Order: sequence, then C-alpha cells, then structure tokens
Amino acid sequence: MSDPMNPADLWPMPSGAAPGPEPQRWVWAAMTPPERRSRLRELGVWVDWLRTTFELHNTLTHCWYRHPAVLEHLTALYTGWTRTYAGEQEPSRELAEADWINTLHAFTPRLKLPACATGTHQEPPPVVPAPPGNAEAFEMYLTLSDATTLPAAHPAAAELARREAELNAPL
Repeated sequence: MSDPMNPADLWPMPSGAAPGPEPQRWVWAAMTPPERRSRLRELGVWVDWLRTTFELHNTLTHCWYRHPAVLEHLTALYTGWTRTYAGEQEPSRELAEADWINTLHAFTPRLKLPACATGTHQEPPPVVPAPPGNAEAFEMYLTLSDATTLPAAHPAAAELARREAELNAPL
C-alpha cells in the first residue's frame, strides 16, 4: 500500500525493474487535458507531502492549484526536487539536496496567498488587457530606443584598457 505522504511512492517500481527515463520538464499549456489532470494529481500528492514535511500548512493554502503563479512555482520546485532526489547522480552535486532546500526557502514568500489565508479561496485579480496600440508602441521602441540601437560597449572596457596599458607600459 502506498503512503500518500511519501513522494517516493509516486513512482512504484516493480522489483528488478530498471529505473525509468529521467523526469522531464513540465509545460502546462503544452500538455493534453488528460496529461494535465494526471500531472496535477501527481503534483497534488507531492504538495501535500511538502506542506507537511516543511510545515508550510500556514503558508501554502489548500487552493494553491487555482493560482497560476503559485502552480508554476510549485511545478518548478517539484521538477527540481525529482531531478535532485530521483534524477541526477553527478559527483559535482554533493550539496544538491541542500541547494534544493535553499531554493524552497527562497520560493516560500512567493507561495503565500494572503487573500486565501483564512481558508476561503479568492480568485486572482483579472489580467489587465494591453491598451490599444501597445504592440505598435513596443515595436517602435525596439526600432528607435537607445537601449536597442546603441553599439555594443562593455561597461568595464575603459578599466580593462587602462589595466592593459599599465601592464604593457614601456620601462
């Protein structure tokens, strides 16, 4: 019987079976609806484990899946977790697990949904549509702006030239 609080049980492996392919990146919009549902269920099991294991029950609300930004952050954390704990076996990754935990703590503020903290879901604010002519204004900016038309120049080029001149100065 699988333990819903153990993410390793998401990948039951028959005895003697070779490990499957390395976990793949997830792009929600590129998935078919059945694949989205399946992957969301998989992510949900892991999120339940994450909330309990890292005591995020007061940070990560139960309606996390209804908030696209939180869903994307949790997807990134989950796929990173699977690559760290079930994927990469490179010797140069001695601290991969600690790095993943540091990443989790860096992401934690982005997982908070104050509007839903009371246990009642609040819909995310509607997306504000771009004003008329925005695409044309953007294209004009790309064509005329100094930020996109000035020749390449490294900010430290003058300092590098000065140092090179010092090294090559005649004695």
